Amino acid sequence: MRKFIDCRAFPSEMNCTVALSADTEGELLEAAAQHAVAVHGHTDNAELRDMLRSIMQDGTPPLEAPQRAA
Repeated sequence: MRKFIDCRAFPSEMNCTVALSADTEGELLEAAAQHAVAVHGHTDNAELRDMLRSIMQDGTPPLEAPQRAA
């Protein structure tokens, strides 16, 4: 099953609108880690990758922006 991470669901200073999806968790994790480092200035480490795994969802990102997490 396809998986996704949608930056629109999380508050950020830049109001990022990127949503990433992939057919495998590993592929999505690599793309999301690269995005988090390059765009959001995070450090690629085990903590970041654990956090990214925890916010992965099954399916594909919605067309409309999701409600932002508090």
